[in-house]
Amino acid sequence: MSIKEQLRLDLTEAIRGRDELVSGTIRMVLSAITNEEVAGKEARVLSDDEVITVLSREAKKRREASEAFETAGRADKAALEKAEGEVIAKYLPAQLSADDIKAMIATAIASTGAAGPSDMGKVMGAIKPLIAGKADGSVVSTLVKEALNK
Repeated sequence: MSIKEQLRLDLTEAIRGRDELVSGTIRMVLSAITNEEVAGKEARVLSDDEVITVLSREAKKRREASEAFETAGRADKAALEKAEGEVIAKYLPAQLSADDIKAMIATAIASTGAAGPSDMGKVMGAIKPLIAGKADGSVVSTLVKEALNK
């Protein structure tokens, strides 16, 4: 069963259970997936990897919005954004730990022959397919910078 089909089934269950948070969040995610499918010259069906990319983007939006609301002193809105992020996270692959990411970075540096900060693009290019949907890009970028500046 694809992720999109699972989302639709879970939406039906959330509606039946009158869970407004889950149903609203899944509707929003399905809308984002549909928008991605119809963007461009011709409509297409997204693969599970592409759906994970959309889900990751939506989860990042929730994280950033939650932080912004916290900074603005709106704890109620921040809590809502965090809760939506948790619903989305259920459909994402398990996130990599910092140690796992560092090991992948070390392997990528060795395989690309990167020597310094100017080679960051090579390392990010090598590691990006491995971490897609499994780690936040800004965290990976920061860890790559640290590794290349040593």
